[in-house]
Amino acid sequence: MTELKKGFPENFLWGGATAANQLEGAFDADGKGLSSADMVAYVPKAERSSDHAIEITSERIGQILSGEFKARFPKREGVDFYHRYKEDIALFAEMGFKVFRLSINWARIFPNGDDAEPNEAGLQFYDNVFDELHKYGIEPLVTLAHYETPLGLTQKYNGWASREVISCFTRYAETVFRRYQDKVKYWITFNEINMMTLSPFTGGGVVIDRAENKLQTIYQALHHQFVASALATKLLHEIIPGSQMGCMLARMESYANTCNPEDVRLNQHENQMNLYFTDVHARGEYPKYMDRYFAENNVVLHKESGDDEILKLHTVDYVAFSYYMTLTVSASPEGERAQGNLFGGVKNPYLKASEWGWQIDPVGLRIMLNTMYDRYQKPLFIVENGLGAYDKVEADGSIHDSYRIDYLRQHIAQMKEAILDGVELIGYTSWGPIDLVSMSTSEMSKRYGFIYVDLDDDGNGTLNRSKKDSFHWYKKVIASNGAEL
Repeated sequence: MTELKKGFPENFLWGGATAANQLEGAFDADGKGLSSADMVAYVPKAERSSDHAIEITSERIGQILSGEFKARFPKREGVDFYHRYKEDIALFAEMGFKVFRLSINWARIFPNGDDAEPNEAGLQFYDNVFDELHKYGIEPLVTLAHYETPLGLTQKYNGWASREVISCFTRYAETVFRRYQDKVKYWITFNEINMMTLSPFTGGGVVIDRAENKLQTIYQALHHQFVASALATKLLHEIIPGSQMGCMLARMESYANTCNPEDVRLNQHENQMNLYFTDVHARGEYPKYMDRYFAENNVVLHKESGDDEILKLHTVDYVAFSYYMTLTVSASPEGERAQGNLFGGVKNPYLKASEWGWQIDPVGLRIMLNTMYDRYQKPLFIVENGLGAYDKVEADGSIHDSYRIDYLRQHIAQMKEAILDGVELIGYTSWGPIDLVSMSTSEMSKRYGFIYVDLDDDGNGTLNRSKKDSFHWYKKVIASNGAEL
């Protein structure tokens, strides 16, 4: 009998994941332009209609730019990684990180998105960050577009709704590939590309109130992103031999609420609508099941000659995704609804939930990994997973986040099971190794990090960093290559 592998491969990439707009701060420093994320102002919870991001309108952009919008923080604030990156990277190195996922803020490189020349100060900043990572032997994993489109492209073209943005993106991609060809091997084109269907402004700088047909505009913008991603993949392989390009999906594994065939069919449909994005990226063509959806929703994609060939010839090297929760779907939903990160569904009675109502499903991660690997037969990379929670700072400054350790322990255990199942999993970067501002609300209350940042929702605090209990736990996990949980 063949002996099973005992767990994580020796070269497994352990680390953490961040986004420039939630981490860096310095939104207007050294020539940086404004991006779509800079329009997500912090609004106190008592003044919000929900815990999710509002869809940015043309009116809201005008209010923010004119100063009329009276939010406490009218531009996206981070946790000042821009000035503290050496301190933060040293802490990541102390935990033993093998990889650090970060994004390049497109508007730091091309402030308006379509500038004739790149901003040297922005390029130099990332040079410094990559050099600091390599000093500790940490591999950068770089996302080209993590919920950020230069605001200039929104104002001029309505973001990715226009095909013009493809050439802006590929010029940006080529610029950073050539600049960092000796420093970055692992790349991702678009973070959670399916966000376009939920929040077009977040996903692609598209102000949807300018669109006559919302679904037409969304799926046309996605086509532009698919083509841009394939072209960027082509460029990467030409410029950096041996490099790896991945796509990235917010994976929402879903279950049928019952064995009623209506529930089962709806669940099949929901999974198809989520996997559509990785089908295009990894298989290189539009899946046939989308033909009916497009026809029934009056969506007619406008393609240029050669688009289909570009998609087919330049598929991704690996499939990356975020995983936080699963959904349960019913054809006749009744009873309590579950909360989610812009997603929802019927509450699953077999699962517990986080303080934000996200249903916690470690076994769902194993199910999802098997599903994805069976479907694509490409290496997989978990580039986001974690628990958002309120953290209490004790009188002596300690933070006992056993709830976070429990969450991560259970998910990592299921990752090991999936590897034993035969899944090729190359790495794991937990979301928010250091506390970040929220993508959807710009608040600090919902914390994910192993590293605490002294900053509250109202902007008060020293920004000092301190280690939570989970910091020391994750250090042991990495040192033991996942054996000690």
